[in-house]
Amino acid sequence: MFKSVVNFFAPSPPIEVTDSPDILKRKYNKYKWSVFLSATFGYGLYYVCRLSLNVIKKPLIQEGFLTESQLGIIGSALFFSYAFGKLANGFLADRSNIKRFMAAGLLISALVNLALGFTTSFIVFTILWGINGWFQSMGPTPAIISITRWFSNKERGTYYGFFSASHNLGEAITFIAIAFLVTLSGWQWGFWGAGIIGLLGVLIITFFMHESPQSKGLPSPHKTDEKTMQQSAAANKNIARAQMEVLKNPFIWILALSSAFMYVSRYAVNSWGILFLETKKGYTTLEASSIISISSVCGIIGNIISGAVSDKFFKGKRNIPALIFGVLNAVSLAVFLFIPKGYFWVDAVSMATFGIAIGVLICFLGGLMAVDIASKKAAGTAVGVVGIASYIGAALQDIISGNLIQKNKIVVNGIWQYDFSQISYLWVGAAVISFLLALLVWKAKHDE
Repeated sequence: MFKSVVNFFAPSPPIEVTDSPDILKRKYNKYKWSVFLSATFGYGLYYVCRLSLNVIKKPLIQEGFLTESQLGIIGSALFFSYAFGKLANGFLADRSNIKRFMAAGLLISALVNLALGFTTSFIVFTILWGINGWFQSMGPTPAIISITRWFSNKERGTYYGFFSASHNLGEAITFIAIAFLVTLSGWQWGFWGAGIIGLLGVLIITFFMHESPQSKGLPSPHKTDEKTMQQSAAANKNIARAQMEVLKNPFIWILALSSAFMYVSRYAVNSWGILFLETKKGYTTLEASSIISISSVCGIIGNIISGAVSDKFFKGKRNIPALIFGVLNAVSLAVFLFIPKGYFWVDAVSMATFGIAIGVLICFLGGLMAVDIASKKAAGTAVGVVGIASYIGAALQDIISGNLIQKNKIVVNGIWQYDFSQISYLWVGAAVISFLLALLVWKAKHDE
């Protein structure tokens, strides 16, 4: 049984094809776009299965099923398991069939969401949401590896930026479609709808993703890959050496810490933004979800422009745009949190600029800057290191935020009222620390 599982996830061997150069080029372009689109949409639907809980927090609290602190613990269970899972699965993905690896993770995540629609137990919620986090961690690294394998160094930044829009695509679907289902049919459909959408993602990955150019008899865009693929034993040895170099690189760890603080601000809005708008500014669930969805939609703009701008205007250097958008992230979040209710357009514009900034920073701090520094043979490991730090930051944020939100609420005329002032300073402070840390990697050498 174990051997069958190992064989199922083993990388596909390279095959030889003797087609003409023109035919090979057409095949390569066809498969390349298929991989890009399936990785982008497939990982976007991963996010729907990850964010479904955030839409239904208020109904769960109002109906007395869960408290704010319990929701913080449940949310952190996903982040902690995701963090360690992302590191472990980063190592495994470098040595696995990435299509099967990615599809399997989304399948289990979708099934967990379907199951959560049938329970209100805090313990069951925590266990299942933690399981969801581990299998969610099987999504990003295979997707990023597929971009690395199919796109050359000169074009990687541009297409990585487009791919990073998958985060925001998934967020937008969640905050609009899932919120609509919850408003129409009840909180259970937040989970059931996400599960059904996740199963659709499994089909997309299974039928349209391809492991590597060599698995289709096509030449790699990286010359070093063609050499290392000839001898698997030597390739594995090179991968292990490259992975150790990543773990010893201080710039990778600085980026990881910077990304962790950025994720505090990112998931402050994703996890608690809807509740904040509902309870602090008087919006309905659908209105609050729609405002938060603005950040997700505009995040796509940030994703798209991030790689293209840095590749074309900064010669592949990400530091200056990372600083600019890091400052924009902190300012936008401060405006969103500290401007009083009654200013819809201020809330909407702050979420738009916040989304653009986060879109760029997810691309840079969340992976691309680490991939630039690391060897291409250990791209998954570099992403894994950044990922574990990022989601530990997100997990701690959820626990601390849940506790502070619950402790700073009072009953006025039979209605719960919340004081978000303490937690707001924490969220904005994390955004400031993030861009300050990113300044320390300006002299890092890039792997070519």
